[in-house]
Amino acid sequence: MEGGKPSLPLVYQAVQALYHDPDPAGKERASLWLGELQRSMFAWEISDQLLQLKQDVESCYFAAQTMKMKIQTSFYELPPETHNALRDSLLTHIQNLKDLSPIIVTQLALAIADLALQMASWKGCVHTLIEKYNNDISSMPFLIEILTVLPEEVHSRSLRIGANRRTEIIEDLAFYSTTLVTLLTSCVEKTGTDEKMLIKVFRCLGSWFNLGVLDSNFMASNQLLMVLFQILQRDETSTNLHEAASDCVCSALYAIENVDTNIPLALQLFQGVLTLETAYHMAVAREDLDKVLNYCRIFTELCETFLETTVRSPGQGMGDLRTLELLLICAGHPQYEVVEISFNFWYRLGEHLYKINDANLHSIFRPYIQRLLHCLARHCQLDTDHEGIPEETDDFGEFRMRVSDLVKDVIFLVGSMECFSQLYSTLKDGNPPWEVTEAVLFIMAAIAKSVDPENNPTVAEVLQQVVLLPESVHMAVRYTSIELVGEMSDVVDRNPRFLDPVLNYLMKGLREKPLASAAAKAIHNICSVCRDHMAQHFQGLLDIARSLDSFALSTEAAVGLLKGTALVLARLPLEKIAECLSDLCAVQVMALKKLLTEQSANGKSADPTVWLDRLAVIFRHTNPIVENGQTHPCQKVIQEIWPVLSETLNAHQADNRIVERCCRCLRFAVRCVGKGSASLLQPLVTQMVNVYQVYPHSCFLYLGSILVDEYGMEEGCRQGLLDMLQALCMPTFQLLEQPNSLRNHPDTVDDLFRLATRFVQRSPVTLLSSSIIVHIIQCAIAATSLDHRDANCSVMKFIRDLIHTGLSNDHEEDFEVRKRLIGQAMEQHGQQLVSQLVHSCCFCLPPYTLPDVAEVLWEVMLFDRPIFCRWLENALKGLPKETSGGAVTVTHRQLTDFHKQVTSAEECKQVCWAIREFTRLFR
Repeated sequence: MEGGKPSLPLVYQAVQALYHDPDPAGKERASLWLGELQRSMFAWEISDQLLQLKQDVESCYFAAQTMKMKIQTSFYELPPETHNALRDSLLTHIQNLKDLSPIIVTQLALAIADLALQMASWKGCVHTLIEKYNNDISSMPFLIEILTVLPEEVHSRSLRIGANRRTEIIEDLAFYSTTLVTLLTSCVEKTGTDEKMLIKVFRCLGSWFNLGVLDSNFMASNQLLMVLFQILQRDETSTNLHEAASDCVCSALYAIENVDTNIPLALQLFQGVLTLETAYHMAVAREDLDKVLNYCRIFTELCETFLETTVRSPGQGMGDLRTLELLLICAGHPQYEVVEISFNFWYRLGEHLYKINDANLHSIFRPYIQRLLHCLARHCQLDTDHEGIPEETDDFGEFRMRVSDLVKDVIFLVGSMECFSQLYSTLKDGNPPWEVTEAVLFIMAAIAKSVDPENNPTVAEVLQQVVLLPESVHMAVRYTSIELVGEMSDVVDRNPRFLDPVLNYLMKGLREKPLASAAAKAIHNICSVCRDHMAQHFQGLLDIARSLDSFALSTEAAVGLLKGTALVLARLPLEKIAECLSDLCAVQVMALKKLLTEQSANGKSADPTVWLDRLAVIFRHTNPIVENGQTHPCQKVIQEIWPVLSETLNAHQADNRIVERCCRCLRFAVRCVGKGSASLLQPLVTQMVNVYQVYPHSCFLYLGSILVDEYGMEEGCRQGLLDMLQALCMPTFQLLEQPNSLRNHPDTVDDLFRLATRFVQRSPVTLLSSSIIVHIIQCAIAATSLDHRDANCSVMKFIRDLIHTGLSNDHEEDFEVRKRLIGQAMEQHGQQLVSQLVHSCCFCLPPYTLPDVAEVLWEVMLFDRPIFCRWLENALKGLPKETSGGAVTVTHRQLTDFHKQVTSAEECKQVCWAIREFTRLFR
């Protein structure tokens, strides 16, 4: 902080402003100032003083939270000789403040737990805490709070204690776990019916179950388990206590997932949960939804835990199928939120049975799935008084989408055709109310794609009947029937006689506002699947496309219709394509021209993105088959449209969103005609480079990568593309050299290295011989530590592909040149690259990026194994061997083992495994 340590009154004033200043700007100023204080060295002393003075809740909460944050993120600031004093002072504070506010106690408990995990000299912390406080009943709440958060913090992302220390702590907690359970048991005996205390006890027990450190044999005979089930069986248990007990049972069930090694505890939990059925019915009778949801969570967790046992020995011992009965009882509850809890279990059961693929086993579980589907169809029913179409974006709409996904996943057990026929017969034979009809059609739409369309009279009959539905039926029934027709596009493809009636039916829907978007989506599906049959209807599609905005379509539905039209257009005879494409684009081009004219007339700019997106989808999906030597039919159209796109880009060059859409449109135009866009290359590159100098939008780099991909192999284009790369790199490097800018501009990093990678793939020697390559490599090395999925992936791919060009002798005459140039680059940057990669893996990157890092190290090693061994040894020497809390991060043996595993690896995945294991030591 500027100007040294702030005075306590000043800190109080800022805290008061943060909580009580009526002016938001005052609050914001206080927040920024206090944030700066928390990051400074003074925060330790000031927090300690505020907690000692105990002036009010706000200042104590700020101080407790600051202590926790400092211990989590800046523990290295304290010299080791101060650790004991910090521990003692925190314990004094939590004792003095235990009655002030529970949230302050939690923050201090977290601070103490995080300190214990990092402070290697504090041995047996569980034992010392229990010994110190277990005889004082008034200290029990904060003691249990510390013991609850301690196991939760072991895997905390904000503490990088490393695998060695973590293993040591977990062994320590397991060693003292019986002491803890004994403390909790005696606590329940002493406080008996004190609800707050019971909740704390169950939360603590659940936390130790979650870490997997409780002795399951000891727990199987422990009275706490009995107390848990008694509380869950009792009708008068309060909501909060019921939830805490339910969470604890779920944690216990999760902890014994490996049932075979925990049989005594598994049996106790299994039998205990089966006794809760009566209590569930009681909660239903009392309409206590909170308790009903808790019971359903417990029943689901039971089924998840015993899933393998149930599939291995259905109906025997702990494979008892009463567990599934419990879930189906829950599925019968009128509130859909209850059945939804069990979806993951049904999905996993389906996956298991699909893999095993045993007909006898399927026949055992089939009746349960049939009953489930029956319940789901009922839950999908809309309210009788619902008006209009089904809502897709509210909670119930999202529930129906999840039902649709689940039905698709488990339908194989019942048989798609059988289920489809049964559903249809309920409509055909009965005369159900509209909401039943709609729900049945909804489930039919979910499975329609998995029904075999070949020679299938039922499916044909369904299609025939649906398109005859009168306009007088409920709007929601018509809506869902249109969705069903869209899902049956395969049937239409096999039975072209249905095409006309289906299109007529969908056209009726397209003209009605509530049904228009669903009808457009269905037409898009039919176009995608029946492309050849639809060619004769192209004129009709073109008419729709010309008057798109006269229909009440969502943006997505309008784009979908154009996609369908483009897919059909690509199947027309080549000589017709150019004229039809021109017609299809004309509406969008006219609209863009109109916007440009208006803008130059009155200076107001209107948003062109709708028209750009529509053009993009047309170019993207018009992909006719063009023989070698033939002129691409779309080439002329794209040349005609280019001036309008160029003008639009210029007019909106400062607006990143619009420029992005322009670039996307151009990208698909270039991809559409490939080499046929050569005449655009010069003007397009010139415009990109000019605008980029002023407004460095990263999408220009991406568009550049598309141009390199298309033209990089053409001898005559290489120098021009290299000039483009150099011109784009200058402003990019200026941007990325600012402090924190790699982190602040991940899109630029991503797109820059996509461009560089395309160059490596298409024209490596051009790039490697240029002066820009050194700067690109340096930028790549700096960016290897960037924790951003796409950007990091692009950087790693660039380095990997770059080194690989010096290895892959694909009989090209320039191999020796490539090998020499890569050799020079490695000599210059190899050590720095390997050191940076090792450091990034250990301290900066999340685990999912490690396979990419492994590939880079593998390529470096393949290029020159002996020198790589030296580079890796030097990189490992530079790593810290101890944490600031005095714990050993990595032993000499672990370093030499890792070096050996990597350098003797025979395939890349061995390098990956070694890195995964090694980096755990630093997490």
